[in-house]
Amino acid sequence: MGSPLLSKYVVTGERARQMRVVPAAVLKRLYARSNKAGAQQALAHLGLLVAGGGLILETRGTWWVLPALLLQAIFVNALFGAMHESVHYGSFRTRRLADLLAFFSGAAILNNAGFYRHYHMAHHRYTQDPARDPELITSGTPRSWGNYLLRASALPFFAVRFRDIFLFPFGFRGNVNYIHEKAWPEVRRWGRWLLAFYAVLLVGSVALQTDVLVWVWLLPLAVGAPLLRLYLLCEHTLCPNSDDGFANTRTTLCNPLLRFLMWNLPYHAEHHLLPNIAFHHLPEAHRYLKPHLKFVARSYFQTNREIVRSFR
Repeated sequence: MGSPLLSKYVVTGERARQMRVVPAAVLKRLYARSNKAGAQQALAHLGLLVAGGGLILETRGTWWVLPALLLQAIFVNALFGAMHESVHYGSFRTRRLADLLAFFSGAAILNNAGFYRHYHMAHHRYTQDPARDPELITSGTPRSWGNYLLRASALPFFAVRFRDIFLFPFGFRGNVNYIHEKAWPEVRRWGRWLLAFYAVLLVGSVALQTDVLVWVWLLPLAVGAPLLRLYLLCEHTLCPNSDDGFANTRTTLCNPLLRFLMWNLPYHAEHHLLPNIAFHHLPEAHRYLKPHLKFVARSYFQTNREIVRSFR
């Protein structure tokens, strides 16, 4: 049986009070975006991607290519953090810069960021509501080893991304009914840009007769996709189906490198309760909210172990 916490959606009406835990004067400062902070973060991540790709190319033909691929897999899939922060317009003060980062970081992990923005806003609006939260509608909560391993394989992820990339640009919507009607023109427009971008990469690779992109991008993307699935699984799984912002989302106190790569997204309860806080201010928000949070994990391994134990 599943956890009783997951059986129904409970409305507490406590959200407004919970948001006032952080003093208004402090909150105003934490809401401030920064082009400088965004540029430093984005350029540092780009540097890691270039270094990781160079290491792969240098070690091809040896066994050292395997750890190089794993390292680049982490760097590539961590671009989810850049895309996520950018669809919130929190990566840069200038919205056009945030849109550019959203597009390219999304493209790197096979995401139509225009669609993800509206999908994710619905997730924030209806967090942990089984009837309206798109994360629960599309993925649900793993209740068995079979479901858990399927999710970790990333196969459902790649199947859905095929829909986003090749069908959305032409007006196909599938069974998506959780984003607003007015969002679809943006989804189609971003989808067409995405197809054009991939076409340029494909034509360029064929013309230059190079497989560099396969080695430094596509292979690491596939290798690291299961790691990203297991990471994302920890954000809400085993949290109650409730509008209680102190309980329906989990913060994970992982190592500083992972927090850096994911744009401080592991401070996830803080982000969900106050989504307008810029990524570089989330550690400070944590200091105010930590005493109130119901789910603060020490690591992603710990949470995945708890999820597996819940199957019994």
